[in-house]
Amino acid sequence: MLFNSFLFIFIFLPITLIGWYILNRYKHHELAKAFLAGMSLWFYGYFNFYYLAIIIVSIVFNYLLSFILTFVDAKPWKRTACRIGLLAGILFNLGLLFYFKYYDFFIENINLAFHTNFNLKHILLPLGISFFTFQQLSFIIDRCLGKAEHYSFINYVTFVTFFPQLVAGPIVLYKEIIPQFEDERNHKFNPANFTEGIILFVLGLGKKVLLADVFGLVVNYGFAQTYSLDTASTILVILSYTFEIYFDFSGYSDMAMGLGRMFNIVIPVNFNSPYRSCNVKELWQRWHITLSRFFVTYVYIPLGGSKKGKLRTIINTIIIFFLSGLWHGAAWTYIAWGTMQGLLVVWDNLGIVGIKGREEKNPSKFHIPEWCGWFLTFTFFNLSLFFFRSESMAGALQMFKNLFAFNYTGKVFEVAATMDIAEFYVIQEALVIVAPSVVRYAYLLLLVVYLAFSFFLIFRKNALEIATDGKLSSGKCWAVSIIFVWCVISLSQVSTFLYFNF
Repeated sequence: MLFNSFLFIFIFLPITLIGWYILNRYKHHELAKAFLAGMSLWFYGYFNFYYLAIIIVSIVFNYLLSFILTFVDAKPWKRTACRIGLLAGILFNLGLLFYFKYYDFFIENINLAFHTNFNLKHILLPLGISFFTFQQLSFIIDRCLGKAEHYSFINYVTFVTFFPQLVAGPIVLYKEIIPQFEDERNHKFNPANFTEGIILFVLGLGKKVLLADVFGLVVNYGFAQTYSLDTASTILVILSYTFEIYFDFSGYSDMAMGLGRMFNIVIPVNFNSPYRSCNVKELWQRWHITLSRFFVTYVYIPLGGSKKGKLRTIINTIIIFFLSGLWHGAAWTYIAWGTMQGLLVVWDNLGIVGIKGREEKNPSKFHIPEWCGWFLTFTFFNLSLFFFRSESMAGALQMFKNLFAFNYTGKVFEVAATMDIAEFYVIQEALVIVAPSVVRYAYLLLLVVYLAFSFFLIFRKNALEIATDGKLSSGKCWAVSIIFVWCVISLSQVSTFLYFNF
């Protein structure tokens, strides 16, 4: 089930909210959580009933492992048992993820390297498996290290399956979600939270439906025409993808946070205006924050972090970004993207170039203005997305060739013509009658306007800042209402979220 669908907005969400608050109103708190978990499983199973069996097996295994560990607390062999439990938890969770996400990639490379002919399974990737696997893995690791307690089954199931974050994050931690479900103050309807939730949800929906999906038209066509793009069209295509992936994923995260607030549950921030960043290190402190948190907590710090010398710090940084690239997908393009990000972060950590006016632990040798740091950061991130979006390394390298060929073939008009959106229909038809030769320029102008508006938005308040600024003016109400109605009218072009693929 998709957030941007009639079924979710007008049937699933109202039923779930009403059931949750009615059951809590009559003090049936455990039943309310069971109801919410059941609705969340329906939400997940709606995509494919087969997915439901996978997540249930994952939940039961991890919960049973946690339960078994409750019997070793006072035993002299507790440390050994916890180590065995930790190994079992890691092997199961990563094994499950490997089988569904990386098996074919592994076999393909084995066949290529050793000239074998093992068959591929072409396994269907379950939605959200990367998210709920890391979510449970963090719990099991902390449980085996004695940092987490054992919870009731219904609390654990609700934590894992809570539908706002189930299929595309953020990657939430048990210690920030379960206590909220246990807090009786959150069982009562809160008008302030509900209002913030609606605003966040609508703004996120607007990002997805009105911006990301429109840019997606350009991106899908552009990357399908990789070998025929000129320099100008390549720039338009990659800028469109830069904004598509941001509005798509941050829009989903905004909707997730908004839905959480409707249930009085605060879901952690996953995006904090990353395109305002003046270096790549800062960008990764603002982009997909919960994924970075996971890798820092459970990989970077255990490897020694930054406390074992400069060389070890560099290696650890490259490792977590290599894993981050691999987490996003089973392809060398994702690994190349992650490695490129890691190298850029290492460069920032070396402190050779700093930003004027910013405090630094280790003073840099050279300083550049903020605008220059922003431009370089934004440019390098765009370039890295050639790897992220391309179907193959050859395709990514071709996009680089297109960019630096410095040629012009007029392909920009063909690319811009994919902006055939309903909102532009009347203007297009009028131009066809009055001045047909101008139509292609009008489409190009439309794309440029969308890009200019996107640049404008990234330097304004983000959705969370707007929703929580404490001001509920008539202007804000009208704006949110108009965005919602506009989105509902556009829902006939329903599309999945990009991060469903990861």
